[in-house]
Amino acid sequence: MTHGTDTGISTGTGISPDADTGLPAQRTAATPRQDLARFAVTSHTLRALASTEPSEEGTRLVRDVRRSKRLLLLRAVLDAAPGAETAEHWALLEEAERQDPAAVHDVLHYPATGVWAEETLRRLHAPQGPPPDLGHLGALAAAAALRAGIGFKTTLRPVNGRLVLPTLGLLRPQGPGRLALTERSWGDTADVLPLHALPGAATTSLDDLDPYRVPPPGTATGPAAVRPARRLTPKGHKRWDIQWSGAHTLLGRYDSARAEEIGLLLRSVVPLAGGSRSSGATLPAAAGSVLARAQAPPALAATLVHEVQHGKLAALADVLTLHTADRTPRHWAPWRADPRPLEGLLHGTYAHLALAGYWQHAALYGARGAWAQHARIRAQVAAVLPALRAHPALTVTGREFVDGMATAERAMDATPPPGDQHAAARRTLERERRAWCEAHPELAPFVRV
Repeated sequence: MTHGTDTGISTGTGISPDADTGLPAQRTAATPRQDLARFAVTSHTLRALASTEPSEEGTRLVRDVRRSKRLLLLRAVLDAAPGAETAEHWALLEEAERQDPAAVHDVLHYPATGVWAEETLRRLHAPQGPPPDLGHLGALAAAAALRAGIGFKTTLRPVNGRLVLPTLGLLRPQGPGRLALTERSWGDTADVLPLHALPGAATTSLDDLDPYRVPPPGTATGPAAVRPARRLTPKGHKRWDIQWSGAHTLLGRYDSARAEEIGLLLRSVVPLAGGSRSSGATLPAAAGSVLARAQAPPALAATLVHEVQHGKLAALADVLTLHTADRTPRHWAPWRADPRPLEGLLHGTYAHLALAGYWQHAALYGARGAWAQHARIRAQVAAVLPALRAHPALTVTGREFVDGMATAERAMDATPPPGDQHAAARRTLERERRAWCEAHPELAPFVRV
């Protein structure tokens, strides 16, 4: 069985999900839109993703969807923002791509670029609001040109006394006004602050610089109460290096497949501000990025496993309709006190299923306390799966996906925790469920036992 999409994602220029092609060309009014590529998701790939276990086909689908969606967003920005300046910036991107396609690909597919593209498109279609930041396209072009090593000259306007070049870092101009950039503008000088590369990671950066690492204030595209940290001090970077290295070591030791998956799907980590209620968050607009609080390596490793799952499910939901439910919060989620809509329950269950698997791997390796973590989280997942599987708003595809999750949860019986830890976790969870239903009597009918 193959699951198609209702709306297909493509660049609008005939670029298929399997083609590693470059920039979308500017569209003319006469260009037909029938060339939208349609992703085909086989049942094998759907079930591989449903299990949360890393797989080559699942990772490839997630990356293809992200790439195609990003190019489509850029295509839409170009269509909505004609003009000489936009054309000049795009021409520089095209010139850089001819020299080094990989460099341009990395700049345009950097997570923060997606936030900028979505916010710019929103502002272009809302003329009464704040003006779009089209100058940022010039920063993207300059970053691509610098990384491609081509000769160029362009002029950009710094914001608040600094000019951020995505994937590179920021320039601090000597004076106010517009800044002329050439291929010699980026170097080892006091006016350059490079983006911080995390140790041992081939491509993952710690991003405390990009203005679009999260949506601008006043937008409703991200989780509530999620605030990025301000620019870190060298001491803050060192602390993150230590915690990241420890987490990376634990992931490689306990679950090398998940460690590899994180390396393939995670491009940037955005530090959360102190006092953040959440240990981590994922923004669909910033595909390939995770917001995380500074925390001890075991907790950071679990946060990375958890948040990467949200990114995988978001990519799948971009091409498949899993349910038709609204956003009404009415479902019990054991990991939260507040009721959740079906979308939130599905995401939470999926991420916690991965965590249960990760802690099981860690426990089998001998990690202290891992069996207790596994038993607690698996009991939570098992408790809400019946409500998910029976939900009338699931599509046929959504039901197959949730059935795949249930199969993965049952497979954990092959290596249960010692003693009665799983039974004890279920008893504790049942008490919590009863207490929640008493606190929300109007929602008790939505809690399946």
